[in-house]
Amino acid sequence: MVLLNADGLSKAFGTRTLFTDVDLTVEDGDSIGLVGHNGVGKSTLLRILAGDEPADAGEITRARDLRLEYLDQRPELRGELTALEQTLVDGPPEFDVVRDYDEASRALEETPDDPECVERVTELSEKMDRVGGWSLENDAKTILSRVGIEDIHQPVASMSGGQQRRVALARALIRPSDLLMLDEPTNHLDVDTIEWLEGYLDDRSGGLLMVTHDRYFLDRICDRIVEIDHETVFSYAGNYSTYLKKREERYERMRKKEQKRQNLARQEREWLQRGPKARTTKSKDRVQRAKELLNTSYAPDERDDVEIDTVESRLGKKTVFLEGVSKSWGEQKILEDITYRFGRNERVGIVGPNGVGKSTLLEMIIGRVEPDEGTIERGETVVFGYYDQQSMDLDPEKRVHDYIVDISNRIETADGELSAADMLEKFLFDRDRQWEPIKNLSGGEKRRLYLLGVLMRSPNFLLLDEPTNDLDIETLNVLEDYLDDFDGAVVTVSHDRHFLDRTVDHLFVFQGEGQIERFPGVYSDWLEHRQAQKAEKARQARAEKSKSTPEKQSQDDASDEGLNYREQQELESLEVRIAEIEERLSEIDDALVEQAGDYEKARELDDEKQTLESELDEAMDRWETLAERA
Repeated sequence: MVLLNADGLSKAFGTRTLFTDVDLTVEDGDSIGLVGHNGVGKSTLLRILAGDEPADAGEITRARDLRLEYLDQRPELRGELTALEQTLVDGPPEFDVVRDYDEASRALEETPDDPECVERVTELSEKMDRVGGWSLENDAKTILSRVGIEDIHQPVASMSGGQQRRVALARALIRPSDLLMLDEPTNHLDVDTIEWLEGYLDDRSGGLLMVTHDRYFLDRICDRIVEIDHETVFSYAGNYSTYLKKREERYERMRKKEQKRQNLARQEREWLQRGPKARTTKSKDRVQRAKELLNTSYAPDERDDVEIDTVESRLGKKTVFLEGVSKSWGEQKILEDITYRFGRNERVGIVGPNGVGKSTLLEMIIGRVEPDEGTIERGETVVFGYYDQQSMDLDPEKRVHDYIVDISNRIETADGELSAADMLEKFLFDRDRQWEPIKNLSGGEKRRLYLLGVLMRSPNFLLLDEPTNDLDIETLNVLEDYLDDFDGAVVTVSHDRHFLDRTVDHLFVFQGEGQIERFPGVYSDWLEHRQAQKAEKARQARAEKSKSTPEKQSQDDASDEGLNYREQQELESLEVRIAEIEERLSEIDDALVEQAGDYEKARELDDEKQTLESELDEAMDRWETLAERA
């Protein structure tokens, strides 16, 4: 069933064309990833499809009674509402019942002896029964919790931008929709939440169309990739990895076509140069074809010139030393008695839930935030490059070119000295774009400009705070290549699993309450380690439980008031399922070794492994919850 069909869409801003004559069909069950460079119009296309912005030309046809839900990059929320109220506002009638019941319940907590409040809660409880409100309320609270909103009654106006984005995401997920459109849904989410979101989207029915830079996410969720390139779209069946192969095949066909054109053009040029005797009036058509051959190119724009190869200032022996550092915000401990010395070429990835102090550590390293206790020493040769989340020094009225020139007019690279204009071109800002004010740039273009500004300072100690937010995938690939050859230290806070696997060699895992686990390996290694720990914990708990005698177990069951019969059955079935998953994962590991030379088979096994590991993680969480009450 076709949910949405776009025919001949075009959009321009002033003299700048984003895309022309775009056709796109979304069917029920599709999971489509929309990719392309920053500024090509991905977010604009989503807004047009959602009906939030008009196209200059073209038509959009939607299925009758289509329920479409859209998460904008900059969602408009009502500041006076709480997180739960915002999640349920302007929804179906049952959403209003849940909101009213929540409001009445909170009023009753404040005035438990008020008969009007008691009557109101009783009346709404009956409505909750009729409309299935209890399940909806539980789903809404669960989703808010899973996206990192701990206080569901916190007013939206008092939240950070990242928290507001997560509330908007929860709102999009909880509302029933036939077509869900998400613009950068993984921004401001930690890695655990992203993994949960993968499972949630994989299980939902209906169509999905999203913009994201998370390559693992695209690989695991999408079955079609649509690329905006050169003002048009190209559609590729398969996930992101398949898209890369098929795009390369398209480029190879274009290269061959271009080579053929060049050969024919050379022949026609020689014919044209033979003089008028060789060209009679009967040859006018050939002359026209020759001119077209000479003025046409089929070469793919592979943007090979996008390189980051600055020459860094040499970093001395002394870098950054933390000695007994502690930091708290109010009663929340961020760091407690941390001592660490960063190496000259160290690659550290920082992971952990939102709000535990990852960014604060970077702010302390650079000197923007002082520790409560302990000392931080910085070597005299250290030149920091700090890519933060706010990009606070971007003046919207300043021109793109002037922003870079104010930092440095020229920069030394491995290929020699380059001007600011040259570097901007390498970062996909053509000469016309360089003279526009920063306020005209897309969010991703601003981040790309900000990254260039950081690198123009030729740092030798890079601090990257969520560098993958809003950057297009090609820029991320280039940044990853740059970090391979970067002669200096790199400390990265990121939720992007691909980026972490690619660029770091060990992790600081923030565990809350000021505690940091140092893990020797990339994120995938740590994830495997964490799952193994959970599995071992479950096995030990089951072993302890099995030691009980039948009589003792019977007494325990009889006296157990923590679990009802259904929950007890669920606990027992979980134990069986966990054992089955662990056994199958062991079989897959053996099979992966045997099938190492068979790419397709190995990929199938790896996909199954990822699915089972996700299921095991959820099963373990649920088992622990029930086991604690058993």
